[in-house]
Amino acid sequence: MSLGETIARLAYAPAAFEPGHVWLAGAGPGGLGCLTLDVVAALGRADTVIYDALVEPDVLKAAAGAERLFVGKRGGKPSTPQDEINCLMVERARAGRRVLRLKGGDPNTFGRGGEEALALAEAGIPFRFLPGITSAFGALAAAGIPATLRGVNKAVILATGHGAGTGDDLDWAALAKTGQPLVIYMGMRNLDRIAAALAAGGLAKTTPAAVLMAATTAEERVLIGTLGEIAEEARARGFGAPALIVVGEIVGMRETLHRLQEEGALAL
Repeated sequence: MSLGETIARLAYAPAAFEPGHVWLAGAGPGGLGCLTLDVVAALGRADTVIYDALVEPDVLKAAAGAERLFVGKRGGKPSTPQDEINCLMVERARAGRRVLRLKGGDPNTFGRGGEEALALAEAGIPFRFLPGITSAFGALAAAGIPATLRGVNKAVILATGHGAGTGDDLDWAALAKTGQPLVIYMGMRNLDRIAAALAAGGLAKTTPAAVLMAATTAEERVLIGTLGEIAEEARARGFGAPALIVVGEIVGMRETLHRLQEEGALAL
């Protein structure tokens, strides 16, 4: 059965995308398989797509004929100011266009979705959120790392490493003391600082750690190590953004699962 036939069996009916409305949508961590039906349908009906750097180019093929405006933000590189992005959304919506604001991951998980929704609401522009697979959980699944595991963790902490070493920094010592795994966004430039701060907060340097780069895409790379070594290893092997950092015992389960899977295959 084709994909189209399978979707038709679901009797899926997307919500009406009205002119003058803005939908704030998540494209997932990168791979096309992570797109939701709502986002695919919205891409096909949008008049304007305002998209970020972490949106894979192939995703935009679903928006044939739509105006495409790139407003990507990358740390340390020229970026479109947030005020300019807000103005673009409002301007295009007031011109009667169906505007899709497309972000990597989920728009409300370190994606400024709430901030942009506030700007739209203040301008009197109707908006809607279309959730996407959060990059953290999509990347963990692609790497074979369970986000939660009975007897190992009772929570997962999503944090941003963007402000590490500044006055806007997190209390890494407090996070270390929770004993729960951390998934850190936007932390590659500050990986040395973050690892040192977690260790200073009491987290053992032997704690399993990983860097998940370009997760779910053809360029995906996975580095497994320990808290004490991961920064140096990532640097030596050329790991960089976009990437997520994972620290915690859940990382160790990846090797166990792979070993058991290989043993099972050999037994067959």
